[in-house]
Amino acid sequence: MYHQNYNPLGSVFLSTLVAAIPIVVLLYFIALHPHRDKQGVRHLGISAPYAAFYGVLAAFLVSCVAFRMPLGSAISAFVLGTFSGYLGIIWIVLAAMFLYTMTVITGKFEIVKESIIHISFDRRLQVLLIAFSFGAIIEGTSGFGTPVAIAGAVMVGLGFSPFQSAVLNLLANTAPVAWGAIGTPIVTLAAVSGLDQLKLSSMAGHQLPFVSVLVPFWLVTTFVLMEGGTWKEAWEVWPGTLCSGLSFAVMQWFASSHSATHLMTDVVSGVFSVICTAIFLRFVWHPKTRFLLRSEREAAKNKANAKGAAAHATDTEWEYPYTLGQTAHAWTPWAILIICCALWGFPANKTRLDKLFAGTTIKTTILGSNFSGPLSVPVWEMPDLHKKVQRMPPVAPPNAPPEAAAFRINWLSAAGTGVFVAALLSGLVLGLSSKQWWEATVRTLKRMKIPVLVIGQVLGLGFLTRYAGTDAVLGLAFTSAGVMYPFFAAYLGWLGVFLTGSDTASNALFGSLQRITAQQLHLNEILIVATNSTGGVMGKMIDAQSIMVACAACYDDPYERSHALGPIFRTVWWHSISGAAVIGLIALLQAYVFTGLIPK
Repeated sequence: MYHQNYNPLGSVFLSTLVAAIPIVVLLYFIALHPHRDKQGVRHLGISAPYAAFYGVLAAFLVSCVAFRMPLGSAISAFVLGTFSGYLGIIWIVLAAMFLYTMTVITGKFEIVKESIIHISFDRRLQVLLIAFSFGAIIEGTSGFGTPVAIAGAVMVGLGFSPFQSAVLNLLANTAPVAWGAIGTPIVTLAAVSGLDQLKLSSMAGHQLPFVSVLVPFWLVTTFVLMEGGTWKEAWEVWPGTLCSGLSFAVMQWFASSHSATHLMTDVVSGVFSVICTAIFLRFVWHPKTRFLLRSEREAAKNKANAKGAAAHATDTEWEYPYTLGQTAHAWTPWAILIICCALWGFPANKTRLDKLFAGTTIKTTILGSNFSGPLSVPVWEMPDLHKKVQRMPPVAPPNAPPEAAAFRINWLSAAGTGVFVAALLSGLVLGLSSKQWWEATVRTLKRMKIPVLVIGQVLGLGFLTRYAGTDAVLGLAFTSAGVMYPFFAAYLGWLGVFLTGSDTASNALFGSLQRITAQQLHLNEILIVATNSTGGVMGKMIDAQSIMVACAACYDDPYERSHALGPIFRTVWWHSISGAAVIGLIALLQAYVFTGLIPK
């Protein structure tokens, strides 16, 4: 039995410093280590697979040497994380990219692009519709990086640069994350903390709507400044920006507090926001001037100089070239995706799928550990790890059982299977030929090669730090904040998402610690525990898995896909830090000033 030791060096400061080494190494090689490209130009940050490898190596050394974790247990933890990543994240993104590639090959994506453009020709408003509102719907149905992949690919198809699309979608995928994949983070948080699920959802719904109003303004401003625009141009579209954010926030507030809708908060809020914003932009208000991409502005200026005409065309210059039937057919794959993800996301449906082959069981051993269960969900108890790691107080209660470490192969009920079924159905609806099926498969596998390698390594690293206890050491550093703890509770959740790549995993990691700390400091448990999830959403944009998903979706060039991790990380880092501070400030005010916002 490996008992986690949260002060193995006899000094809290030194133990915390050593526990941070894997994270520091990973960050250094992602964002700061200098290298030269093929043309000899100097850049910061090395290729993502190598950066992840160095981080993994540092994690093994710290876990096995400083924290004295048995090597066999460390290897087993890393393998568990890697396998879990393949089934839990990579499978989703791979299937989603397969569906997207089908729409590109068949030409249906061009119709989707035109339909979006004709809602608004203004690029600022397109960012809101795609990255924020549409992305929230995808987050609510499938989560785990899917909205970044889908919405990012859509924006690249519309002409936005790969880097720009990745950054903007990572920024947008924040406020909805707490209810991703049909409320999975909230469900997990309730399970590990022992608190009421609906109260936790309601508490999150009394924090994140304030951010939901802010994020659209944040998005538009970031986009305009990236395109060489001004603050004035960012503010010009404030009515549309407010409509997008406020409609989402209002629905988020009410949906999160009702038992019938709280797990579907993102879906209903995203759909409501898309409808309200589209109607508002088409029939109520539109900006007096149209903001275009830098390349489009330059092309329009050159054309105007050549013809002596105005540089900015009116929206009536482009007539919509497709019929209602053609448009509906082109959007069918995305409708199928949302429906399948929703069906696969409901707990009752997951249970049915897990029991589908209950009569056919598997029972064998792998490396001396049990591999057994029904055919639809066999479970492999990880050797040298399953129930051989003991979390200790104050991270876990004194009577906590040993940590389970079993790879649950729920291949039927996995969210990725739902996305894959949606892709297969979409291919049939679109009428792909055998040649197009083959082309879509090959192009998808080529695009995902590097991201799969990186995501597997980083998730393995996250599981290793979890079972070794090094992440708990980092988390305990926040618990000495006293009366300021509600502020730093957000950063504990933020740290958990950065380490694990998932708000769900962060809640599983720190949910119990948050409740224990709240009890010790006489703070409201619902507030503090919920803040772990709401603060965690701001860490989503900087975890390596999410960034690599964005790279896979947005970049066609393999070299750029491998080396884009560092520049994107450096760009979103301060946005992430600032966003977590906003959540922390909201939690602090609710703890001591606006206590009426805490569910009774």
